[in-house]
Amino acid sequence: MAADLELVRTLSLRENGLATVATVRADGTVHSSVVNAGVIEDPVTKALGIGFVAMGGVKKLDLFRRAGHATITFRRDWEWAAVQGTTHLIGPDDPDPGFDPAGLPRLLRDVFIAATGTHDDWDEYDRVMAAERRVAVFVTANRVTGNR
Repeated sequence: MAADLELVRTLSLRENGLATVATVRADGTVHSSVVNAGVIEDPVTKALGIGFVAMGGVKKLDLFRRAGHATITFRRDWEWAAVQGTTHLIGPDDPDPGFDPAGLPRLLRDVFIAATGTHDDWDEYDRVMAAERRVAVFVTANRVTGNR
């Protein structure tokens, strides 16, 4: 069934940004986890899609680097939408020549806010994100499916 990013945005907001992201392991099995995500534009490619913040050093980042794609699914009650597309990582271990690393704290904030996040102390947020080598993960909306 047809779906679009407006449905994805609506579901994300209604479910506090909670979504399931999946990618493939080298043996062909699926790796999935729950993340806080939201609709946002990739700052380098300018493609509209989904963004979330991941802790540095986690397995899913290695899988995104290798596979180069992911599917992220949002749901609320019986309504759902999934975004499939290429992954783009920007972080201390994933520099991008098209992105100034000095902008990473602001980028992580923007992605967190798009995923319905708020914080009482942004300086502390920035400190923790840097200490945990957090990465902004973008999934380009190459295909959007859903039940509406």
